[in-house]
Amino acid sequence: MPLINVQIMEGREPEQIESLMENITNSVSESLGSPKENVRVVVNEVPKTHWAIGGTSAKKLGK
Repeated sequence: MPLINVQIMEGREPEQIESLMENITNSVSESLGSPKENVRVVVNEVPKTHWAIGGTSAKKLGK
């Protein structure tokens, strides 16, 4: 059973995350020949204060 863990910066709409999970599921299912029902996708949203770009938080960078 494939388990895909995705970490993204907070701030996306629920519909975008739903679409991401669906697209990843379809891609993994096709690539591995695994039934979609066996694919698991976990999306972790990371606060901008905990996401650094070049050593500075995304919040400070205004991302």
